Amino acid sequence: MHFVPWLAKPTFPEWKRAWHDPHHYKGPRYEEMELYKEKPCYIFNQKTKILEGVRQALWLTKSKLIKGLPEHIVALAEDPANQIENQDERVQQAIQHARFWDTRDIRPKRERFCVRRDMSHLPLSRQLASENSDEISACCASASKVILPMQNDKSPWSECAKFIILLSSSKYNTVSQYQPFWGLTPAQSGLGLLGFRDGYPFPHAHTLYIADSGVLHGKFKSEQLRAKMIMFTFANALVRAKLTYGDQPQVLEEPIVMQAVATNGRIFQFIVLQLNTTDLASDDGVKNIIWMDQDQLLYEYAKCLPLIKKKVVTVPAGLSGYKPDTFKKFLALFLHGGVGVPLEPQG
Repeated sequence: MHFVPWLAKPTFPEWKRAWHDPHHYKGPRYEEMELYKEKPCYIFNQKTKILEGVRQALWLTKSKLIKGLPEHIVALAEDPANQIENQDERVQQAIQHARFWDTRDIRPKRERFCVRRDMSHLPLSRQLASENSDEISACCASASKVILPMQNDKSPWSECAKFIILLSSSKYNTVSQYQPFWGLTPAQSGLGLLGFRDGYPFPHAHTLYIADSGVLHGKFKSEQLRAKMIMFTFANALVRAKLTYGDQPQVLEEPIVMQAVATNGRIFQFIVLQLNTTDLASDDGVKNIIWMDQDQLLYEYAKCLPLIKKKVVTVPAGLSGYKPDTFKKFLALFLHGGVGVPLEPQG
């Protein structure tokens, strides 16, 4: 049979094999899949960057920003009873181990010492937490070489700020005034999963720790890193709310609280999120609350060799400029919910 250009191409019915051939498998259409949804969702992953940072993340999560940490968390940090024996000395030893003794390199790579240092800080915090409460456990999950330790709790704990209702007095800009995202992946299906199987003794996420080395996914600016923390924390709290109260948008009877700590090895970012509502359709009504303490230095310099300018030692060798208050905040977030502190109404 010869090809004739002006004749229509014959159509034949689709031939279906009576057996399964893995080399010629043709999957079903997206529309025929069980989890297909007409309205697509967009996945915010570790590579996604928000160009305008926190301001845009607040609009997406319908949240109000409060600078600083809640008062009772600050009280936890200042209480001498919530500190480890020889705390400052042991923390400095952990930093020196990560920066000087863990490798022979004169200047260790950030993706190595950042994770090593955080893995040294978590056991110190867990030691004190075990003395006060057995309700908290810590698990560690590595996602694409970006360490994501997560502290879990047996039961959801009380809200951070009781009787705080943020109504329509605060307005947001329109979406047209914001810059686009970079790295959002569209998807036609989505599952609200927390990552914990049924029967797990610590199913409630407590604190998310993000060690951002700035190597694998490109360097995040501090503003973009804080926005990333907000999105990951909000997503986990939102899924927990939907599993508890259902998929219907509503104002939650009991707010859901989750925390996040991010660091690039030297600078820490702290976030506490209180999810009050899952109704994100409009800017009016009850808002979610985010407390943020940003750009907290753990130390200023960690030099293997002294920095000399004009024959004058400007920065000595070793660890210098250690900030004990930063680790106190780190420890307070770890103990929050495990150590009893009376909550007073705020606002």
